[in-house]
Parts: sequence; structure tokens; C-alpha cells
Amino acid sequence: MDKMAFLEMIKAYSEARGPSGFEHEVAELAIRYTGDFGEVEQDAMQNVYIRRHGNTGDRICVQLDAHLDEVGLIVQSIRAGGMLGVLPLGSWVPGNIPAHLFRVRTGQGGWIPALSASKPPHYLTEAEQKQGVTMEQMELDIGAGSKKEVEGQFGIEMAAPVVPDVSFMFDEAHDLLLGKAFDCRLGCAAMSETMKELEGETLDVDVTAAFSVQEEIGGRGAMVTARQIGADLAIVFEGTPADDNFSLPGQSQTALGRGPMLRHMDRSMITHPGFQRYALALAEELNIPVQQAVRSGGGTNGGLIHTEGGGIPTIVIGIPVRYIHTHYGWAKFGDVEKAVALATALIRSFDGTIPDRLVY
Repeated sequence: MDKMAFLEMIKAYSEARGPSGFEHEVAELAIRYTGDFGEVEQDAMQNVYIRRHGNTGDRICVQLDAHLDEVGLIVQSIRAGGMLGVLPLGSWVPGNIPAHLFRVRTGQGGWIPALSASKPPHYLTEAEQKQGVTMEQMELDIGAGSKKEVEGQFGIEMAAPVVPDVSFMFDEAHDLLLGKAFDCRLGCAAMSETMKELEGETLDVDVTAAFSVQEEIGGRGAMVTARQIGADLAIVFEGTPADDNFSLPGQSQTALGRGPMLRHMDRSMITHPGFQRYALALAEELNIPVQQAVRSGGGTNGGLIHTEGGGIPTIVIGIPVRYIHTHYGWAKFGDVEKAVALATALIRSFDGTIPDRLVY
């Protein structure tokens, strides 16, 4: 593994602009970083498929999944005074939005800065100081003074996509990654690196990597990729919310620096017990640190993939990230590396008998 090249790929994925429904830029990156390792296909939704060189079509098929999209906003209206009314693309805590820098796409394809509006404390009434912010109150300010100026001089149109504006950083001394969209661009990078690590190897199964769209608004892309691939097994890469910064002592299940998290359950899926047990045993055998979690909320593309066809045994390899679905996230590079190590080890261990070995 070339660490510097891997970090450059993570940076590119993180800084790419691609909210749900507008993943084109990130899809191009997926092809750039993974296209040499298989046959490339892109469907009408912008899902990207990389069917690995060496696939024969008559063996056990393994689907790898990571989603291209990030949480963002979409312009719902252009107000008379030049402010932009917006709706969320994905799940936001409204109070995390004001007073941050975003980028909004122009009709010509450029991205211009926009500030999420916040009223100065000098103008807040006592009632406003006490009440929380709602999504309906959100506006973006691009510096314009009228609707005519927004449309004519700035080139902003109805339904323009909006993303957080954040530069990626790596603190090597502490192995820390800082950036936006780690849910799920760390998963995208891990999946690209997994395909790279397997390049040229003789495997006993077929592998197709699917970079899916619109996960943050309901996993719509994964519905299509799962039908198209028709896999026998699936491994989902995800940037998963860390809980080590707020959990009670001894209760954290997803901490930075302790390896990827394998969830037994979330709101979308009870993980196939046999596949989960198999992955945990292999990680222990190879001394790959992993964490286990039983989640009361959340969901992944695994929730959709595992119900396709006659049912697809699916596991989720989650890379812990603090503060997902906000502008900024902390993660550890070592956790990304270990996610790749586990995924490659699993794929190398598979053969035609693997479905029968995943017993409950």
C-alpha cells in the first residue's frame, strides 16, 4: 500500500462536491481511481460499477458497496432580497447549519461561496434567543442584493445543489484525518484501495465494486446496483458515526483508532449472523482490530442490498468518524487501512463453498 497515494485519494474524494442526486464529480473520481482494475459501467443514475478483471461470470459473486453522495442542500427558492431558500439533501441537525461556508453550483457548472445566514445576537429578540433554529428558517447568502442579481450576475438557478466547503487535512503525528463527507468518501477510498490491492491476484470468486448514489436520501442507488449485480455476498463500506466523544465510560462501541466497526444491527438490517461471525473470526485470526456494535438507529445500503433477490448475506465495515452529517469530521487513517485489510482478507478467503460455511 502506497500511503501517500492513498492519502491523496482520500483528499480528492473528501473535497469532491457531490450531494445526493448530483454525484457526477465523485463518480468521475471513482472511475479514475478504480477503473484500471476492471470493466467500467455507469448507469443512468450515475452508479458506477467496476467488474474486476478475472471475473468469469460462473462463480460466487461478491458485491462491494460504498456510496458516492454526501449530505448537502438544494436551492428551493430565490428570495426577492437575494437570499436562497434551501431544503436538506440528507439528514442534518438544523442547529449545525448556520454561520458556515458552503458552495452552491451555478448554471454554468462553477461553484461559488455561500454563507449560511445567521442573525447577529444584537438583533435577536428574547424569544429568538431561547428557541432553536429550524430547517424552514435556513437561508444562504451569496452576497447578492436581489433575485435579479442572483440569477443574472451570479448565475444561480432553482434546484442548484449546495455542499459544505471544507479543505482536507492530515495530521501525521496523530494519524488524524480532518475533512468533509467522510460518510462515505472514506468508504469510497477504502473500496478503491481494496480493488487496487487485489489487482492481478487469482481469486476463487467474482468481485464487482459498486459506487452507489443517493444513499443519504434513502439508498436509492443501491436498490439498482443490487438488482443489476445479483450478488451472492455483499460487503458494504461506510463512514459510521463514532460515539467515543460522548458515550459513558466503557459504553463506546465506535471509537477512533480501534479499527473498523462491524455492526450486528441497526434500523435497516440485522446482519447475517453467520457472515458476521465469519468476519469477526477472520479478523481475530489475522490480528486485525475491529469493534462490534448493536445500533439502535441509523442504516446503510446494506439494509437494501441484503433483501434483494433471494436475500444476500451482507456485512458492513464501518470506519469511525466523529461528527458525520456536519461540515467537519475526525477520523483515523489507521482505521481506513484496517478496513481495507479486513475486506481484502475476506475476499481472498472466499471460494465456491463460502455460502455453505456462513452458518447461523
